[in-house]
Amino acid sequence: MRNIAIIQLILISCISVHAQEKFTTVFETSNGFETATYEQTIAFYESLANSYPQINIEAIGKTDSGKPLHLVTFSPSGNFDFDTLRINHQILMINNGIHPGESDGIDATMMLYRDLAQGKIATPTHTVLTTIAIYNVGGSLNRNTTTRTNQNGPKEYGFRGNARNYDLNRDFIKSDTYNTQTFAQIYHRVQPDVFVDNHVSNGADYQYILTHLFTQHNKLGYELGTYVHKTFHPTLAKKLAAKNWDITPYVNVFNTVPEKGFSQFMDYPRYSTGYTTLFNTLGLMVETHMLKPYKQRVEGTYELMKSLIELIEEDGIKIREMRNRASELILKQSYYTIDWKVDRSKSSTLNFKGFEGSMVPSKVTGGERLFYDRTKPFTKPITYYNYFKGTDSIKIPSAYIIPQGWHRVIDLLRLNHIAMKRMAKDTVIKVSRYRIINYKSRQTPYEGHFRHSNVDLETSEGHVKFRAGDYYVSTAQKGIRYLLETLEPAAPDSFFNWNFFDTILQQKEGFSPYVWEDKAAALLENHPQIRIAFEAKKASDDQFAKNSYAQLKWLHKASENYESAHMNYPIYRIERSPHIPPNN
Repeated sequence: MRNIAIIQLILISCISVHAQEKFTTVFETSNGFETATYEQTIAFYESLANSYPQINIEAIGKTDSGKPLHLVTFSPSGNFDFDTLRINHQILMINNGIHPGESDGIDATMMLYRDLAQGKIATPTHTVLTTIAIYNVGGSLNRNTTTRTNQNGPKEYGFRGNARNYDLNRDFIKSDTYNTQTFAQIYHRVQPDVFVDNHVSNGADYQYILTHLFTQHNKLGYELGTYVHKTFHPTLAKKLAAKNWDITPYVNVFNTVPEKGFSQFMDYPRYSTGYTTLFNTLGLMVETHMLKPYKQRVEGTYELMKSLIELIEEDGIKIREMRNRASELILKQSYYTIDWKVDRSKSSTLNFKGFEGSMVPSKVTGGERLFYDRTKPFTKPITYYNYFKGTDSIKIPSAYIIPQGWHRVIDLLRLNHIAMKRMAKDTVIKVSRYRIINYKSRQTPYEGHFRHSNVDLETSEGHVKFRAGDYYVSTAQKGIRYLLETLEPAAPDSFFNWNFFDTILQQKEGFSPYVWEDKAAALLENHPQIRIAFEAKKASDDQFAKNSYAQLKWLHKASENYESAHMNYPIYRIERSPHIPPNN
């Protein structure tokens, strides 16, 4: 009997060892030189889910590549219903492979899930993890060995652009891609408390393997902003330091040395953490240093996520309460800041670990080049500008009205769980509206757009007739920040600035001068105020006085013949004053 028992123990031991060997990653078998392919990554998680009831993998939606996204969840209880999980758990959402050449998070998260399932890491009590295994599927399938010019490994990796060559970390607010649209579906289903997006840096040389981009705390605002600035960031740094992992803010410099000081990166809503901020999720972008060996970068990402789990376990309830209060407080605000700039009157001091850099003669160009001397490391205080101040704000309306023809806008609002009511009948409502007075546009394309900026607006009020089926969108809802950032045309990442409304910028009806001449003469005769303004314009503007067509155009715009749609922003505001909302 004793021999039989020994044999059984040996068999169990062999099975256990075999199971653990089964989940050794490509990263580990290559001694830290290679990253898993898309197919290997998905197969790994499918096998893990088949072996451990705490892990679930689900194919969701579609991407521009034609393949779905895969959401992998680690839930200690084996419950994978997010609606019930968030009642007593905090949710950490991890995004990997948004830039597939920056594959550190892909490999680190595979090992993290395995080690949680196998008990090598203490199982969290109050925290559920969910990850998009590889977000940029098309880029992951487009593997090569050369395009990450600045990067030290892995041997082969994916490409930054997705299947349609979009940079997905510029697409969160405009949602041009299926990837982003599916991400929104997943995000609002999960409703994470904390979001981490794993990347690899570009930029300066320094001693750190790990750098971070926490969402900008002034922009996040409320207790949440203070918590990120004063507690979340320093506590995570302390936890990593205890494991001999240093971390510093993302070194936001280009072709210069960090010791001159640098500012925090502003994560506008086009970026992942800027988007999640709109729903009061704490956002963190991990940027490992491109020049460090791949093995060290993956191990650093792994340790950071372990420390992040510990922190969420400790402060998760507090984070959830602060998020709820932030959602309540913004509904009481009268004004909302839509743009920011670095506040140079405030700064922090970093005890920065860098390498001495200088400009030396270039053997290639004959000019000067930046050179970092790794034989001369230093630790010295440098200035870090991590405070921002508002530069533009808007008065928060009670509601917006969106004519039903702007279906792309409506579809994105619906995708982002914005509550809307359709008007039951034709209705006349007093509204305010914007007229676009001036704007600037990029002269070169940026992520499929010629973005606008520096928008000047003129506001007017009046009664407008809306049709049955148009949309009434109250701002008294959780998605208020998303509404304000997208529908206010002066906001940097507004739908207007992303060219959603460019058709209003082009005049559709014109005039033939020989026809308009007679009508223009009648206009001047019948409208003395227009005649006075017209003569004043000619007297003050020599170029105008010499240009007959410009004069006819000016008169046409002053007449009732000029189309009302031209330059008039087609989203209407109902200001915060007593009014009766339309019937549903």
